[in-house]
Amino acid sequence: MMRYLPDHGLPLIQLKEQRRDLVVALQSHKGPISAWDLMQIATIQQAISAFEDVIADLDAEMEAAA
Repeated sequence: MMRYLPDHGLPLIQLKEQRRDLVVALQSHKGPISAWDLMQIATIQQAISAFEDVIADLDAEMEAAA
């Protein structure tokens, strides 16, 4: 039986969509990519990775407790 856990308002999907939008906008960009644009994408990627690590840890804890 699959339990549905609350979302807790974690913006993982919104972060992934924001990262995609930034990358897509850069595809039509002419010239070198600015440090600011790269920093925005890198910061969002770090947040996504952190959320995914926490989710994986929580999944592992739940499996261990079961």
